[in-house]
Amino acid sequence: MPNRSSIVVFSLSGFNATVKYRNTPALTFLCYFLIIVVNICLILTIIIEKKLHEPMYIFLGSLCFNGLYGATGFYPKFLSDLLSDDHLISRVGCFVQIYVIYSNAKIDYSILVVMAYDRYVAICRPLEYHCVMLKQNIVLFLGLSWLVPLCCETLVISLSSSLELCGSHIYKLYCENWAVVKLAHCVLLCTAFFIITFYFCHFLLVTYSYFYIMRTCLTGKEERMKFLQTCLPHLMSFIIVAMCLLFDVLHVRLRSEKMSESAQNFIAIQFLLFPPLINPLIYGLKLTKLIITSNCCMSSLVFRGFSLYFDLSVPQALSSAQHC
Repeated sequence: MPNRSSIVVFSLSGFNATVKYRNTPALTFLCYFLIIVVNICLILTIIIEKKLHEPMYIFLGSLCFNGLYGATGFYPKFLSDLLSDDHLISRVGCFVQIYVIYSNAKIDYSILVVMAYDRYVAICRPLEYHCVMLKQNIVLFLGLSWLVPLCCETLVISLSSSLELCGSHIYKLYCENWAVVKLAHCVLLCTAFFIITFYFCHFLLVTYSYFYIMRTCLTGKEERMKFLQTCLPHLMSFIIVAMCLLFDVLHVRLRSEKMSESAQNFIAIQFLLFPPLINPLIYGLKLTKLIITSNCCMSSLVFRGFSLYFDLSVPQALSSAQHC
């Protein structure tokens, strides 16, 4: 039985099913490219368009940046393994990948909670919105939405990395904390309790926010329209992230040998594929309509300005010519 000091490399065995599909590297690269493009485009749009310098869109930019952070922790290594015959990862690299991937999931959840609170204040306490969402508070909310998950994941990694492992074979496409813990033939109850508490508290905060939002908004037609316009994109994003994380947790804890390896691989990577790709598209459609509408308004104002100028200047020129 190898001791902890002898295990310096892990082998990933989830790539057996990918050999059957020749287009897997190309599709993976395409997904990674699309994730980079849509997230960077949305971030640049928020930076360039001054009308989008509002708390909700600042949080959205942070969400997109986190999507890039998580994708960088998974796709380059995944592409490298797809093009290689040996699917190995060092011990340090394994724990770094665990840290990046799962801190990314927790940051996603935390930012969506902050966005839910922003919608709650904007709809349920509109007169206090500008007092609550001050610049320093926005910085505080952004800092907490990143620091708390990063500290949480640091604690999890520090506990897992101190275990004495009895094997080096990980049955996944990437390093995963529960898979490493199983190699030690033990269960870290404190880690499991900590992670469950983290997600459950966040879920309660979102539920509380939307309970009061819906109670406020669903009383009349105008309020319902306001709810659909301002909250539906965020609610869709939250449901996508929550469902993806739920499927991942169920797959990790209740892994079934009857399920095909291809299906298991898809479930394992779906939270690294759908949230960073779909969330920018959901908000991007809304921002595109907003920008197009504002540009049309600006164009019409410019056109009216030129029309007014020519209406005033042409008669004056004609009258001066007649005098001459």
